[in-house]
Amino acid sequence: MRVALFTREYPPDVYGGAGVHVEDLAREPARHIDLTVHCWGDPRPEPSSGPRVVAHRPWDALQDGVPAHSALAALSADLVMAQAADAPDIAHSHTWYADMAGHLTKLIHDVPHVVTVHSLEPMRPWKAQQLQGGYAVSTWAEATALRAADAVIAVSDAHREDIVHAVPGIDPDRITVIRNGVDTGEYSPDPGHDVLDRLGIDPSRPYLVFVGRITHQKGLTHLLDAIPHIARDAQIVLCAGAPDTPELAGEVTRRVAALQADREGITWISEMSPKRDLIQLPTHATVFVCPSVYEPLGIVNLEAMACGTAVVASRVGGIPEVVVDGETGLLVPLHRADPDGPVDADAFAHALAEAVNSLLSDPSRTRAMGAAGRRRVEDEFSWRAIGEKTLTLYSTLI
Repeated sequence: MRVALFTREYPPDVYGGAGVHVEDLAREPARHIDLTVHCWGDPRPEPSSGPRVVAHRPWDALQDGVPAHSALAALSADLVMAQAADAPDIAHSHTWYADMAGHLTKLIHDVPHVVTVHSLEPMRPWKAQQLQGGYAVSTWAEATALRAADAVIAVSDAHREDIVHAVPGIDPDRITVIRNGVDTGEYSPDPGHDVLDRLGIDPSRPYLVFVGRITHQKGLTHLLDAIPHIARDAQIVLCAGAPDTPELAGEVTRRVAALQADREGITWISEMSPKRDLIQLPTHATVFVCPSVYEPLGIVNLEAMACGTAVVASRVGGIPEVVVDGETGLLVPLHRADPDGPVDADAFAHALAEAVNSLLSDPSRTRAMGAAGRRRVEDEFSWRAIGEKTLTLYSTLI
């Protein structure tokens, strides 16, 4: 079986959960089938093992900094990737950035197209600020590919329901749930302190950590609202970069500076952190906080749990299918009128702070939750099982 897997992100260019998913997913099927990854970026070195990787670049003429043109640039990369796909048996695409590559490969070669949906454009209306008119293009590209796909993979049960409601005309019988996973060999507790020492974080004091992009989806601004209500002896570590817009970057910069002026112990890491940093930081954190307003599953929570850390997260999307409330962490209700955010942002911020404070004040309970989270990840979210489910799905289509 020959599979062409299409993605924007692939190591070393990984900036979000979809890229993490694709890296780990591709490794497993490549043990059993002929799999080629088509991604964006510069040429990759020939791997000693695993899938073959072919990198492509969007057309230079469309990379002019105009927000709306970024969607056209994505479509140009899709054209190049579809042209390079050499008559595979299966086309498998990830995210709207690559979905049209899979769709066009399906049409050109008359092969089945599988789409893994990591998030839905209609569920992220704030992207209209980022892409402007390109948001209409990205929404169209995603919906077109999903309606025509031979199989659609949702990453949680809640996400499956979102797909059915957000994409009119899609056949629900073609949607399969295969949850995300985490590499528990790589993501495991790191006893070292060198990363903390380098960043000036005191391992003898409690701290909470946030890891995510600066986008409305990840809820960073709601965590910033909560910080004044969090116990002042706790350190705050924010691994937050890649802002959606200059305006959002400016807002976060001003607000973090104001918080740092009011209390000590707030560390903001704005650049993309090495993976080892993102393992050691959660390992020694008292609490990992995920205040997302939309999350189909939430790989960051799996990564934190794999590091043995208790999680405080929003009760949205697929997060409750990962974080067991009262056992591996605490879930905070988030009532939404629409996908843009909570109906009462102030109440949500206070609830976040209350949940964090309850764990900061009870170290033994927090440690027990961290240990339970590690066990849950090992038992329920291994990549080998996910790879096997994906291969089984492929086999039903050819």
